[in-house]
Amino acid sequence: MTTTPSLPTSMPSKKLGFLGGGQMATALAKGALASELTNASGLMFCEPSAAQQWKLAEAFPGCTIVSSGNELFPVCDRIILSVKPQILREIAGSLKTLVHGDHCLISIAAGISLSQLSEWFGTHAIIRVMPNTPAQVLAGASGMTCGRDVNDTDRQWSEQFLKSVGSVVHVSDSLLHAVTGLSGSGPAYVLLIIEAMADGGVAAGLSREVATQLAVQTVLGTAKMVQETGQHPAVLKDQVTSPAGTTIAALAVLEQRGIRSAIIDAILAATARSKALG
Repeated sequence: MTTTPSLPTSMPSKKLGFLGGGQMATALAKGALASELTNASGLMFCEPSAAQQWKLAEAFPGCTIVSSGNELFPVCDRIILSVKPQILREIAGSLKTLVHGDHCLISIAAGISLSQLSEWFGTHAIIRVMPNTPAQVLAGASGMTCGRDVNDTDRQWSEQFLKSVGSVVHVSDSLLHAVTGLSGSGPAYVLLIIEAMADGGVAAGLSREVATQLAVQTVLGTAKMVQETGQHPAVLKDQVTSPAGTTIAALAVLEQRGIRSAIIDAILAATARSKALG
């Protein structure tokens, strides 16, 4: 027989609400706890799936879990809209009457513009965010933009909230499509490169375990080197590239195969898809 986690009978106000309790909501909630923006008892998730409810209850002991937006919106002032764009489109109409003047809505739905969100929910106190999956290990990259009625307190809180799971940049609403194409989808590009590097190591004779370890650490260390030195990637690349050496031989192959243009085209394709989702 399927059961659901027991829920407190009284639910204090000022909770941080999550409409949806999937991977990104979980990552953002962990960041909020790590940065002490709230505690577990200050978290509230609206999640209809019983299986996911149990995962949330295990990850955040003391949190509140409900299955309806009617229970979430009256209790929370800041609500993370963390469901897929097509689901948000379907349910927004039923939630619009629940939105009041003290609410600040933070949407992570890809492709849905501020103007669309404002129309759906009847408010301009909306922050639109595009995070990415490395937020799960508090190393994410997020872009954000604010609606015209977002106050300074909510704006500053949201920036701190996003910094709790990585870094954040401020861009215009229209440029969040480009953020989606670059960093939102970007982890998949990097993972593909790591996988290909490991395959190359195996082809050259390394074990799968050793090849994967070397590929992962190489990508991690290189990214950290760019971040900490502040130097242009091209400058650091040239430092590795000796005359008539192994690196320039490898780079010549990558350029012949069009890796640079392929990555650029991939980001443009993802950006276009984000626009189409809207």
